[in-house]
Amino acid sequence: MRLLTTLILIIAMLTSFTGSSQEIAVLKYKGGGDWYANPTALPNLIRFCNQNIQTRINPRPQTVEPGSALLFQYPFVHMTGHGNVYFSEEEARNLRTYLLAGGFLHIDDNYGMEPYLRKELKKVFPDRELEELSPEHPLFNQQFKFPDGLPKIHEHDGKRPQALGIFDENRLVLLFTFESDLGDGWEDPEVHNDPDEVRLKALRMGANIIQYAFKN
Repeated sequence: MRLLTTLILIIAMLTSFTGSSQEIAVLKYKGGGDWYANPTALPNLIRFCNQNIQTRINPRPQTVEPGSALLFQYPFVHMTGHGNVYFSEEEARNLRTYLLAGGFLHIDDNYGMEPYLRKELKKVFPDRELEELSPEHPLFNQQFKFPDGLPKIHEHDGKRPQALGIFDENRLVLLFTFESDLGDGWEDPEVHNDPDEVRLKALRMGANIIQYAFKN
């Protein structure tokens, strides 16, 4: 029965990936962390992508839970927050199936999420570790070029930005951007008062991530 359910979900996801409209979603996770952080970020990134990389993404991102069958409707899911993250075993299984079937999860640490996230990712992929992406990875060479890798958008404690990933047969299925705070750079200008060039850098990196996810 579980295999049949999985096959149905995969078919639903593939159908949604090849449809005329494009949908992305924010992951609503449990644990008390603020999954809803940076509310203007994703709409701004979508607008930028539709204007600059010829996507046709619904301007209003949806919300989806990790254990939901609706997860498979979205080729790209975004996750952010500052604090605790918790996945049940069922949610972890569903996330794993989604990712191995062709889905993509981008997790942007809004500062403070990292120690909780690492623990929960072991439920999703107990046999895999986060690996750092080199600046030569195709993620940094899409529409916009980032020869030095992930840009630093917000300074918190002086650590360098890192793009960490989990792979399935050389396909990047999960991206964790850490010590960069891309989402802050996607927000409305008055939220963080970032200079235009910093916001543009963040939006371009975000567009690269979406472009890579849609192509792979």
